[in-house]
Amino acid sequence: MHKLFRAATLCFALCAATSLLSAQTTTSAPTVADQVTALVARLTKLLSLTTAQAASATSIFTTELTATTTIGTNLATAQTALTTAAEANSATGITAAANTIGTLNMQQAQAQGTADAAFYVILTTAQQTIYQELLAAGLNCTGGGGPAGGPGGGGRQ
Repeated sequence: MHKLFRAATLCFALCAATSLLSAQTTTSAPTVADQVTALVARLTKLLSLTTAQAASATSIFTTELTATTTIGTNLATAQTALTTAAEANSATGITAAANTIGTLNMQQAQAQGTADAAFYVILTTAQQTIYQELLAAGLNCTGGGGPAGGPGGGGRQ
């Protein structure tokens, strides 16, 4: 079930980011706040979130996206370090970069899992049922699909 939440959260984030990017007139990336706002609006529409639930979701996904955005930046740096170490045939550099990547992946999974759990618990039983049905239907961001990724998601990366 965790994998379903992860996929849904990731799709939500990607949908939000895509929607925001296409609506922007500049080339700047959407902010965490923009991504979370779009995600929560979509979740509110799909699940009929109350004002209190939407506020909680905003807090949950802001925390997650902030963390995962930082982790994503650090992962990119670690990937570059791994490439550099491999090109230099540096076993210690490869080991250090691989350890960093492993740690960052764990931190990302933890942030996303924590957000998924926190969001799921604020839903009513009826909303949880709808959410599970949407996930089981293979939500995607095309052709009226649905959520699949958190703000975490980039954020939901």
